[in-house]
Amino acid sequence: MSDFFDGRPSRRILIVTDAWRPQINGVVRTLESVGKELVRAGHQLTYLTPERFWTLPVPTYPEVRLSLAGLGAVSRHIEAAAPDHIHIATEGPLGLLARQYCLQHHLGFTTSFHTRFPEYLAMRVPVPEEWSYGYLRWFHSAAARTMVPTLSLRDDLLGRGFAHLCLWSRGVDGDRFSPGP
Repeated sequence: MSDFFDGRPSRRILIVTDAWRPQINGVVRTLESVGKELVRAGHQLTYLTPERFWTLPVPTYPEVRLSLAGLGAVSRHIEAAAPDHIHIATEGPLGLLARQYCLQHHLGFTTSFHTRFPEYLAMRVPVPEEWSYGYLRWFHSAAARTMVPTLSLRDDLLGRGFAHLCLWSRGVDGDRFSPGP
C-alpha cells in the first residue's frame, strides 16, 4: 500500500467509523492497519470514532456501542480535521451523519463494505435481508467509490444493484497469521 502513496503530496485524510476500540474485529484491525500505512507514507490521518461521544450498547451485542452524536458535533469534528479526503467506513450513526454532512457540503467521499451484515442481522432479528440491502445500497450510492475486499463480494453486490464498486485488497498480516507449510 505504501508504494501507492510514495511520491504523492501529503494529504489530510479523515476515516469515519462506528466500529472502533475496544472492539476487536476485522473492521477495526483493517482501519488500524490502513491508518499505519497512510501515516508511514506521510499523510495526516484523523479518525472520527464513537469514543468521542456518548454511546449505547447494541442490544444482544454489548461490545458494539452506537454513538449518540448529533449532526452539529460530527460537523465540528469534520471541519476541525479539514480533510482533503473523507472515507466513511461504516453505515452506522457516525457514518450516516458524515454522509449527510458530505452531501450537504458537496464533498466527495468513499465508503467500504466490510461484512455481510444483512445476513448476520437476519439471523438475529426478523429483518428481511432485502430491507438491509436496500438501506446499504442507498447509503453507498452517494459514494464516489465503495471499496470491497473480494471479487466474489463485488460480484454479489453488483447483482444486488450496487454501483461504483472497486476492489480493496487488504492483505494478510504474516506476523499474526501463519497457517503452516
